Amino acid sequence: MIGDNRETYGTISRLLHWGMALLLGWQFLSAGSHLLFDDTAIEAFFWPTHKPVGLLLFVLIILRAIWALAHLRARPPSVNRLATAGHVVLYALVTVIPALALLRQYGSGRSWEPLGLPLFPGFEGEKIEWMMAPANLLHSWLGWTLLVLIIGHVFMAAWHRRRPDQPDVLKRMW
Repeated sequence: MIGDNRETYGTISRLLHWGMALLLGWQFLSAGSHLLFDDTAIEAFFWPTHKPVGLLLFVLIILRAIWALAHLRARPPSVNRLATAGHVVLYALVTVIPALALLRQYGSGRSWEPLGLPLFPGFEGEKIEWMMAPANLLHSWLGWTLLVLIIGHVFMAAWHRRRPDQPDVLKRMW
């Protein structure tokens, strides 16, 4: 089943969900290695992938949002309003965090060619501080906040699965 229905998510939704879960896990490994293992082989392995994987996540979240909105009426219903709010916050963070990083990258004036794609050619002169400041202030903090919310998301999926009076939400996405 490619598309979603009122009982379960389809193949495309599941691939986007679990693909992003794997890539987000990689992002947290790379950020953690940068934070905890600076100037080591571990950081040298993970950290260079942080920006390209972040760009890939940004593209996937846009595709995922388009897919979700296009199939909104065919998707399984939310468990409650709190679950809906939690998902909105997760979507917002996985959109805002890489958007801030892209803004900072452009404002730095450095060229950027992730995966060989020339996205930002770079420019001469002063950095554009107003473009860099929001990411310098928020990118890392929002990223770690996202990790906490993802842990909560996993916990709540397990909680719903174990409670007989609650719907098994994991079955819909697995």
